[in-house]
Amino acid sequence: MLTPKENMRETIRGGKPNRFVNQFEAIQILPHPYLMFNPGVEKGGPDVVNPWGITTSFPENVPGQFPVHTKEKIVVKDIENWQDYVKAPPLKFTDEQWAICKGIYDSVDGSKSYKATFVAPGLFEQTHHLCEITNALEYYLTNPDEMHDMIKVLKDWELELAEGICTHLKPDAIFHHDDWGSEISTFLRPEMFAEFFLEPYKEIYKYYHDHGVEFIFHHNDAYSATIVPYMIEMGIDVWQGCMASNDVPALIKQYGDKITFMGSIDNKFVDFTGWTQDDVHNVVHRILDEVGDPKYFIPCITQGGPGSLYKGTYKALVDEIDKYNIEKFGLQESDLDRLPLQIMFE
Repeated sequence: MLTPKENMRETIRGGKPNRFVNQFEAIQILPHPYLMFNPGVEKGGPDVVNPWGITTSFPENVPGQFPVHTKEKIVVKDIENWQDYVKAPPLKFTDEQWAICKGIYDSVDGSKSYKATFVAPGLFEQTHHLCEITNALEYYLTNPDEMHDMIKVLKDWELELAEGICTHLKPDAIFHHDDWGSEISTFLRPEMFAEFFLEPYKEIYKYYHDHGVEFIFHHNDAYSATIVPYMIEMGIDVWQGCMASNDVPALIKQYGDKITFMGSIDNKFVDFTGWTQDDVHNVVHRILDEVGDPKYFIPCITQGGPGSLYKGTYKALVDEIDKYNIEKFGLQESDLDRLPLQIMFE
């Protein structure tokens, strides 16, 4: 019987998985010093100004943190002079700080799960965190040179971070966030998206692949079916967060031998006031029946990490996917080799 990690590898490689991967069961999402030793905002806690100068908030009733963009708190106040406002934080950490993170990695059983370094936000998100979302989208049209130059600074910073991660922590996966659209459309038309982000991401993800990282998991809970070819060219192995609006079964048929799709269980299907186990059961069976084959597909809640907005939803999904695997593939509960449940968001 395959371990969760082995089964995930078979799923992504198009081999012979013996069941559907159960959400994040084979990914341990792990920190690096920039995340551990800089101030972070806590859910329900006060706003925090991060090292980029961005004020971030994390209210109780939302699944993630987001920048505060009242007029006085927008970092880039003049796009033509953006260099006066955007100051990349230093990435020099002590050996002791790296050792603390390395100890966390060493405690994970790498035979059963991928040790995935968490990197967020990505290049697009960072531009609108710095500029404000409406401003940033306008600047891509009105000030493309300035946006290209800003993205280069962000890309170079990410590459420096990647060098430290690969040198000191040696993960076998990267879990990278960058949301590229809404539920119904990408934020930028595909050609414009490629103009700004294809080459920078190719460079970042190539660095990781060239330095021992087996898989890039890229979180993007949005409609992005029109830019899947660019994701493949960037070097993304798994698109995590692919919402149902993308027609994931059709994408698997078209691109499954080049990229794996991890998602289809939109939060709105199961993660709401008054949800029931029957709601979860029905969604899991509908989606897995539509897909049919576990190759190139990982059923998963579409938010960017293990957990849910409403307590218990994520565990209910885990249980229903387990039950489906037992029924569909003739497994026993003991065959599932369940690792301790990791919940980041709930």
